Amino acid sequence: MHRILLTTLIAGVLMAFACTQLYPDNPGPARSALSLESDRTNPLPVVKGGGLERARVLWDFFFNKPADTVPQGAIPVQPLTREALLAAADGTVVRLGHSTVLLKLDDAFWLTDPVFAERSSPVGFAGPRRFHPPPIGIDALPPLKAVIISHDHYDHLDHDSILQLAAKTDLFLTPLGVGELLIDWGVPAAKVRQLDWWQESAVAGVRLVATPARHFSGRGLFGKNQTQWASWVILGSGQRVFFSGDSGYFDGFRQIGEQYGPFDLTLLETGAYNENWPQVHMQPAESLQAHLDLKGRRLLPIHNGTFDLAMHAWREPFDRIVALGQARGITVLTPEMGELVEISAGNSRQTWWAAVDKREVPRAGAG
Repeated sequence: MHRILLTTLIAGVLMAFACTQLYPDNPGPARSALSLESDRTNPLPVVKGGGLERARVLWDFFFNKPADTVPQGAIPVQPLTREALLAAADGTVVRLGHSTVLLKLDDAFWLTDPVFAERSSPVGFAGPRRFHPPPIGIDALPPLKAVIISHDHYDHLDHDSILQLAAKTDLFLTPLGVGELLIDWGVPAAKVRQLDWWQESAVAGVRLVATPARHFSGRGLFGKNQTQWASWVILGSGQRVFFSGDSGYFDGFRQIGEQYGPFDLTLLETGAYNENWPQVHMQPAESLQAHLDLKGRRLLPIHNGTFDLAMHAWREPFDRIVALGQARGITVLTPEMGELVEISAGNSRQTWWAAVDKREVPRAGAG
């Protein structure tokens, strides 16, 4: 009887979530007029189907996940030190996990979507747990010129990480409304700069442009789409980088490529995709097409390898994007977490994920 009641309660919560959260029908004042117009002309369902179908999708996501969405072995991580980062060549990129990427451009450090937390969740005791530790702790990072945030979802914006970074970061660049969250959390307002789509800001000689993306926002059951989301163009004196944040495939990539390309490096989401949410995340073939639209030279797939956020095997995004790149003669960089890669000369195309499920997971307390 208790099990039936609990199942009914969970199903009711999922139905409520499906009905209130999965359609962008509650725009707030912080949203860009440009994205509001996009909503009007092309309404964007996050998940296909009606309320019952969306509830079924959520039920499967929480209770019927395949075993291979989580690695069975230890993901290799190259530990980083502040000294190694300071000594790295200008124009270096290093993945720290999921969509958290550290760039060294114009002799300064820039960090995207910082999530150093153990879980991608509003609570510390539940939710998707990291597959691997960060290669470096926040305390050990060198001073940051800017933290660049794409949107407010928990796997891209972590409360504790932001507060720990505030003391060593000159500036936080965010889409509209997201900066208000940071200020509410305690980040000094003077350190927060919010941009609308197509607005740009110069920081220490680097041009940063908030560009469109096809996604949604929200950090709870309610209050959906009250803050903006964005991709980012990062133009240093020597390197041109595009950071997708989260996005479904759309013709905006071509427009961005025409206006700001070519890019030396594209950091494109390639993971957490599913046929049931095709408009807000890209399949690997779409990520590759976005790279081509952007006139990219090297592609570094992100949004994979750290959290279990979909129904596909955890290693599938790597296998698919590498195969697609090889078929098209496109350089796809697949560095280990923590590996230093030079954007202009880097050729890191390891298949480190191939042996992970055969590698023993270190036991707690092991040296």
